[in-house]
Amino acid sequence: MTNPTAAMLVIGDEILSGRTRDANMYHLAGQLTEAGIDLTEVRVVSDDAAAIVAAVKALSGSHTHVFTSGGIGPTHDDITADCIAAAFDAHIDVRGDARALLQAHYDKSGQELNSARLRMARIPDGATLIDNPVSIAPGFSLQNVHVMAGVPSVFQAMVASILPTLTGGEPLLSQTLRVVRGEGDIAGPLGEFASRHPDLSVGSYPFQKDGVYGANLVVRGKDAGALDAAMAELTQVFA
Repeated sequence: MTNPTAAMLVIGDEILSGRTRDANMYHLAGQLTEAGIDLTEVRVVSDDAAAIVAAVKALSGSHTHVFTSGGIGPTHDDITADCIAAAFDAHIDVRGDARALLQAHYDKSGQELNSARLRMARIPDGATLIDNPVSIAPGFSLQNVHVMAGVPSVFQAMVASILPTLTGGEPLLSQTLRVVRGEGDIAGPLGEFASRHPDLSVGSYPFQKDGVYGANLVVRGKDAGALDAAMAELTQVFA
């Protein structure tokens, strides 16, 4: 069985300027791997409406799922919701269920649900809400695009909310062999090993520590038995 595929769209000038380091891709990749959904592409775009719309259209047409992060807050540069609506030709406005969530939250905290905060209740027609137990303002899913906040704690909570509703495949398993040899020395036999195991993914990730060169050899696959057998063979190759 072929696993569902996913793409991630990271939105925000602060990521591209280096002002903010993205942590959400790392978290999403791990969660999707466990769920048997293959993350095959990640794009980062600025807070530019045309760029966001173009990326959403391209990614949603070529992947089972698209996950976005960033740009759904209360400020003027939070334009993701409008761009998702534009990508799917959907009307967008303040929606009653989203507004009720925000109203209850701000009433409880003694704060006003002002016009800026109300922007976070603008949801495209046809979308379903993604629960946000951290700060209440919901994300949403429209067709195969899942729209979530950029703040890591909120993003992670939204991922936890949406993943159980998605159909996954076989989780990707991995094992690692640490070899204290330079990549130039291991490249030949490692390439031969990889050619003998076309159903497995074989990667070499070099390191240097205290003047010692080596590599972590990572083998990935969906069949635990085949992976165990391959790792036993790889250990013998570099014994």
